[in-house]
Formats: sequence, C-alpha cells, structure tokens
Amino acid sequence: MDLQRVTGYSRETIRQALRPKVRRATNISRRRTPPQPPSDYRPYGDRRPYVVAETLAALRGPPEGTVTLPRHLDWSGHAEYDLDRTARLASMYRMVLTEASTVEDLNAWLDADLLRRLWPTLWLPPQLRQRWEDAFPELAAIRSNAT
Repeated sequence: MDLQRVTGYSRETIRQALRPKVRRATNISRRRTPPQPPSDYRPYGDRRPYVVAETLAALRGPPEGTVTLPRHLDWSGHAEYDLDRTARLASMYRMVLTEASTVEDLNAWLDADLLRRLWPTLWLPPQLRQRWEDAFPELAAIRSNAT
C-alpha cells in the first residue's frame, strides 16, 4: 500500500509520524536556527534618504490657513490640512519631514517658527530627528527644554 497516495501526506510527514525521534530532532533543529539577516543588513530607517534643510531661515511655508500637499508628499487621500488645528498642523509637518525628497519641498511647506514650536511633540523616526538635531542643535535644545 502506498501511504503517501492513500493519506495525501508527504513522504517526510509520514516518516516523521512513524518515527517520533526524527520528528523531535527536526523540531529542535528548527528552533535552534532562527533566521538571521545578512551580515551587511541595515534597518530601513538607517538607509532611508531623509532630507534636511540647509537653514531654518529658508523655511517659509504657510503659517496658517488650509493647504493641500502635492501627491508626492501625501498620497493618503487626505492631503488637505487646516493649519489652524494643531493636530492637523503636526500631522502635516510630520508628513512633509518624512516624505520630502528635496530641500525645496521643505522650504515650500514648513515654517521655521512653527517647526520650532512643534519640534518637541512631533512623532518622527529617530533617524530623521537625529539628522535634523545634528544639523540644528537649537532643535535639540528646544526638545530637551520641553521635557
């Protein structure tokens, strides 16, 4: 009788069912060797090309009103932001900081005074925050004074 054809199980499954020691050894070896990333692996946040402004003074984006971000910065379908609402303002700044691909994007959509005000409370990827604070120590100081 062909057990594989009759049961529909693979030859390896049948072998392990008939020989429990083989099954235990197989399971133990699977547990001992978890998958490992390649030796040259770097997390995505470390590889992502975040853009940092050249100067804070060049950030002259809209300070109030309602704005609609271009699709390359916000493709969510909710790209309209009321800057008079703090939560939407912070959401827009987070979106621009994380998605900007050029310094011109930053200069067009961010305002230096608003960025300083929001900086301590913005949720940002740690790598992005570090790059900005390395370039502008005043932002790091603002954040440490706020805590």
